[in-house]
Amino acid sequence: MPAEAEGPNAPQAAYWNGPMTRAWARLHDRIDTRFAPILDLLLDRAAPQAGEQVLDIGCGSGTSVLALAGRVGPTGRVLGVDIAEESVAVAARRIAAAGLSQAEVVLADAATHPFPPASFDLLVSRFGVMFFLDPVAAFAQIRSALKPGARVVLAAFRSAAENHWTTGAAAAVRDLIPSPPPPGPEEPGQFAFADPARVERILHGAGLQEVRLTAEDPLLRLGADAAEAADFAMTVGQVSRALHEAPESRREAVRAGITTFFRAHQGAGGVVMPAAIWLVTARA
Repeated sequence: MPAEAEGPNAPQAAYWNGPMTRAWARLHDRIDTRFAPILDLLLDRAAPQAGEQVLDIGCGSGTSVLALAGRVGPTGRVLGVDIAEESVAVAARRIAAAGLSQAEVVLADAATHPFPPASFDLLVSRFGVMFFLDPVAAFAQIRSALKPGARVVLAAFRSAAENHWTTGAAAAVRDLIPSPPPPGPEEPGQFAFADPARVERILHGAGLQEVRLTAEDPLLRLGADAAEAADFAMTVGQVSRALHEAPESRREAVRAGITTFFRAHQGAGGVVMPAAIWLVTARA
């Protein structure tokens, strides 16, 4: 666990290094396949160029770092940062296996890590910036690592109600595994960037300029069929978090309820549902 985990984001560090989130490292290939349309949107909007210096916040098991490293080439550099020790270890192994000398990952809390000042041309993050306890302070700290005029491109979820692919599955089995109360509007969490006014307030407060939010609804293929989609939901996401606290005896009933939910969304291409996200752009 990073040394900064003893600081203000200690609860997030504990969560992302706990048993409920280890699947993000163990099943990174399955997770990345499902979220590939979102990474594609992020990379297209970010448009990394050969020779650029890129900072990737919340890089997870390294798929975004590898993709960025391919875009910037051997004359560029990509630094990935994540607070989850197992994911960073996986990312480091993948970078070494790919032989990409221009890519590196560090285990750190981006909100407090001492980045070299004015070093990066581009900041990107796929779902890595919604978990800061003090987001204005965190982004101000990160902004200091950006060159003047550097580009910022972030992917973050819109509201829970718009992301039926995950909240609908949880709602379908709420009588079996009641969900914890949702976080408050100023608390960190999966949907902490749902309110565009709040996002603008955070980023402007951190000194970023030209803040824009664009709504996108990429289609996610959640499984080849309802059973596969249900299996994944029980491993990663809202259902898996609630299931962690439930008796083992309820697992099969939960699986049946979620399978029924996904069966209603199953078609010739498997279970495909839209994710509601913001692509957030700004400049340092």
